[in-house]
Amino acid sequence: MDRMSPELWNQIPPAAQAIFLEMAETIARLERRVAELEARLNKTPRNSSLPPSTEHPHAKPAPKKPKSGNKPGGQPGHPKYERALIPVEQCTRVVPLHPSTCRRCGEPLAGSDPEPLRHQVWEIPEIKPLVTEYQLHRLTCPGCSISTCGQLPPGVPQSQAGPRLVALVALLMGCFKQSKRRVALFLEQVLNQPCSAGWVVKLQDQATAAIQPSYQELAEQLPSEGVLGIDESPTKEARQNSWLWTFVAGTYTVFALRTTRAATVLQELLSDAFRGVVNCDRAKMYWKIGRPQWCWAHLKRDFQALIDHPDRQVKRLGHDLMRLTRELFRHWSRCRDGTITRRGMLRLMQPIRKKIDSLLLRGVFSGNAKLIGMCEPLYDHRDWLWTFLDVEGVEPTNNASERALRPAVIWRKLSFGTQSAKGSRFVEAILTVVETCHRQSRNSFQYLTEVIQAHFANQPPPSLVLGV
Repeated sequence: MDRMSPELWNQIPPAAQAIFLEMAETIARLERRVAELEARLNKTPRNSSLPPSTEHPHAKPAPKKPKSGNKPGGQPGHPKYERALIPVEQCTRVVPLHPSTCRRCGEPLAGSDPEPLRHQVWEIPEIKPLVTEYQLHRLTCPGCSISTCGQLPPGVPQSQAGPRLVALVALLMGCFKQSKRRVALFLEQVLNQPCSAGWVVKLQDQATAAIQPSYQELAEQLPSEGVLGIDESPTKEARQNSWLWTFVAGTYTVFALRTTRAATVLQELLSDAFRGVVNCDRAKMYWKIGRPQWCWAHLKRDFQALIDHPDRQVKRLGHDLMRLTRELFRHWSRCRDGTITRRGMLRLMQPIRKKIDSLLLRGVFSGNAKLIGMCEPLYDHRDWLWTFLDVEGVEPTNNASERALRPAVIWRKLSFGTQSAKGSRFVEAILTVVETCHRQSRNSFQYLTEVIQAHFANQPPPSLVLGV
């Protein structure tokens, strides 16, 4: 109808004009719907918050670097890497092998080679559980006829599992992501330890009770941190929607599994005492805690979504923002690896900061609903984009908490969540211990064993807070 002349339009009866207008509105509405569905269909992990695991490996774009044509694996002439031989004194057994006759003429040979060729074979021993029986004798007093029974020594558990066995079961489920039936099968077939899925649940409960004091100690440290990376991922608790939260500090990580994604979780764990910087995405529950640093990795994906949009105005602003974002990451990387000083990086970032702020303002006044919806909150809170420049020690991305969440997300995909609040307490505690031990270069199995030993002996557990 826009192409129709006024004279021709006036010749159409009013009833037909009303039908045409209604059809035009329907077509416009359908066109908007098609554009919305196409934009949703074109979402990938590179232009949205979709996790990389949602994309089929064959759907990923071809790498920018051309193929070399070489076969996969080590190339001819590459440095050889092999397991170093351990000293002879550390070997369980040494078997000397002497040739008896010459391989050419058959003459008998005698003596020993001062530097023989050494070949070491590693093997695991046949595994047999160590079973200790405590015989508690009940004796009757000849004077008063009262019977008295012997007592278990301190540290001996009331159950039939020792500390190392409980620690191993917890680690198999929490770190190696095995189901309870698979854990029971491993114990029976590999360790020759009689086990059932029900017993695994009991050992899980023991591990949870032992870990809880260490977990609570770390959780109580969160409000005093200067910088925290926070993220969350959806999961299930029974039939309820739940979220697995992660809080990444400098030397430890705390997980919390809650049935809400609201800011009440942040209030519970951080309280009003937290005054630090929060590396996070742009979810609104983070807006009122501490001082946010919005993640530039998320922003980069959002700018890529603008580039992939069919609207030319949206696409142009996306290209402009992406070019400056790449410069930002290039300067940050040079500062992090020591190529330039922090002062030099701040000097290089000043024009980038001004240009990005002006581009966001251009999007606010563009008259384009797509650009206004994204640029307006960014411009209104633009200081939260640049906290990493104002506060030393703050990263421009939230990658630390996303890396911490990755093993937990894999666990969720394999287990489909937990079945009870008791299972959720185990998951958050064991993930916290495993990730914190990894960050502190500790042996998680050894730490779990020590914690469970302390629990059985009614003693305080070893702390995961460095310096305590």
